[in-house]
Amino acid sequence: MISSPRALLMAGAALLALSSAAVAQAEETAPAADAGAVENQVDGVVVTGARTRTSAVTGLDMSLRETPQSVTILDQARIRNFGLTSVNDLLAQVTGVNVEKVETDRTYYNSRGFDITNFQVDGIGLPLIWGIQFGDLDTVLFDRVEVVRGANSMMTGTGNPSATVNYVRKRPTDTFKANAALQYGSWDDYRLEADVSGPLNAAGTVRGRLIYANEDRGSYLDHYHVNRNVYSGLLAWDVTPKLTVTAGYALQDNRSRGVLWGALPLLYADGTKVDYPRSASTSADWTYWDVKDQTAFTELDYRFDNGWELKATGTYKRFNENAKLLYAYGNPDPDTGLGVKGMSGVYPSKYENFILDAYASGPFQLFGRTHQLVVGGQTSKSTGKEWENFALDSEIPYPAIGLWGAQQVAEPAYPGAYQASDQTDRLSRFYAAAHFSVADPLKIVAGFNALKLKSKGYSYGADTPRDEKKISPYVGAVYDLNANVSLYASYTDIFNPQSERDINNRNLPAAHGKAYEAGVKSEWFDHRLYLTGAVFQSQQDDLAIAVGMDGTRTVYAGLDTKVTGYELEATGALSDQWTVSAGWTQLKVEGEDGQNREYLPRRTFKATTAYTFPELRNLTIGGALRWQSAVSMVDIAPVEQKAYGVVDLMAGLDLTDKVRATLNVKNAADKTYLTSLMWTQSYYAAPRSVSLRLDYSF
Repeated sequence: MISSPRALLMAGAALLALSSAAVAQAEETAPAADAGAVENQVDGVVVTGARTRTSAVTGLDMSLRETPQSVTILDQARIRNFGLTSVNDLLAQVTGVNVEKVETDRTYYNSRGFDITNFQVDGIGLPLIWGIQFGDLDTVLFDRVEVVRGANSMMTGTGNPSATVNYVRKRPTDTFKANAALQYGSWDDYRLEADVSGPLNAAGTVRGRLIYANEDRGSYLDHYHVNRNVYSGLLAWDVTPKLTVTAGYALQDNRSRGVLWGALPLLYADGTKVDYPRSASTSADWTYWDVKDQTAFTELDYRFDNGWELKATGTYKRFNENAKLLYAYGNPDPDTGLGVKGMSGVYPSKYENFILDAYASGPFQLFGRTHQLVVGGQTSKSTGKEWENFALDSEIPYPAIGLWGAQQVAEPAYPGAYQASDQTDRLSRFYAAAHFSVADPLKIVAGFNALKLKSKGYSYGADTPRDEKKISPYVGAVYDLNANVSLYASYTDIFNPQSERDINNRNLPAAHGKAYEAGVKSEWFDHRLYLTGAVFQSQQDDLAIAVGMDGTRTVYAGLDTKVTGYELEATGALSDQWTVSAGWTQLKVEGEDGQNREYLPRRTFKATTAYTFPELRNLTIGGALRWQSAVSMVDIAPVEQKAYGVVDLMAGLDLTDKVRATLNVKNAADKTYLTSLMWTQSYYAAPRSVSLRLDYSF
């Protein structure tokens, strides 16, 4: 395994040789094709490193090949083909990203050995709140999703060297477009979508878009049911030919019943494994977890004649949560099935975020060459208030585990709520980056992020003050060996404020560290196929790691953690009709006191493919594979989830010029596996399911 910067460079050279050798012979026999054919043959396909562009890494508009980090983009074609209506399903297809579904309505994500805590919408992030996804986040609002793996201090300022997820909104279009969709699936999963966009005046200077989705679904899990409504309205106005103002509002209202708080105790009291049916749940019909997520934004975009652009965005985000939860604890007796107890509480909460971000970007001349510069700043205020109404009985008895599907835990009484948390975070940052064209084959990106964070308030009996500041540098280089192949390397400083508390109930200080990445990026088949290989090494000092419990509170310690590994990825098209994506990730995690987090899979493989037959009414068939190595954790005895793979299948067909039908079969082989071993409890993932979707385009 890779363990030093020198080894990183040696492994990068090996990856380059493998990449060149693997595709050189294939390219010799590849059919000639028009450069624009891929973009035209399947609507919405994003394939190559030269044409696909992103500003999610540095704020500068650069192609993927020019970007000195690993970037994966999932576009509308992938979302539609594989029915990726939730972010959990979408991120599960991304190379190197693991989706830890620890409960029905609370999900963690990790990449390269660390939790993903940075999530953005159109490049505007909320790094202090979104480390956990509550409820399901619907993808109907987004045109595509960009995932930047590794540290990303330039555009976020804080966070782990894991990944940054950037959701790119759907925007009002210049021409009229409308689509409606109906979907029905296993366990009475009903879904309705509508999306209408186009100009609102004859000149086309005012454009609008309305988006709606409703999903009402049962579950393979006992008691569980979800109803989700999604609304969005956007308006774009070209005030002048140079100035565009865009405003929008979005609401996701997720209402869940029979939810899991925690999950299944996996071991009997004697340390043997409990054999549950996949439908098993520790919940009850009277539990719920309601989440209302609202966002409003206004964006001003001014384009100067000299190529410079000034963009300012104001964002208001409000997140309301109300949950009545039931948590099971204890290990049952292997003979009687008794011994599990429960505790319950009602937890209303409200979070608000105000963010103002402004930057200027454009070209400048130096030493006879043209370069790019971005300079910007951001200020934000985040407030969070939480209440707790804990049940009078903290030892609610469960029936024997064999009866959980037939008998429910009785709802307890609640004495009344008290305010358990009131916190305010203020974040100010200034950032700048330049993309230097040093020579025709050599480009260098350099920048920094200066950040100041102040927090005040309390949380569940502990004061939570913070006053921290940090300047995080970033530097990367890309060298074009030839028209097809580039070498790259990057370095990022890590600054990660933390809210976890130690044994003395005090906030841990920010984690600090460094992240290195090096690799090769290449394009083949007339820029159709994009191949990358990366080696990486990240070190975080004082990273919060769970080390025990103090009553019902998790205790953390700041420990040093080091992760090394490599990734290989291919995405694009092998022909006008055939798209592919595949990625392999391998890690080594080293931590103090054996804290190596064995719940993280050390090896993962993701692959999708789709082939379209234009002569057969655009029949498309495809499949997706997710595989991971074994993971484990320790409860009263070790628990292991063996290595497993999950296969999804799809087929789509144009029934008429305006109507398309898509059939999706998820977990086609009906594999049984646990959703996560991040905690000492877990539950089983969904068995095979089938859904049919009809899309009508106006």
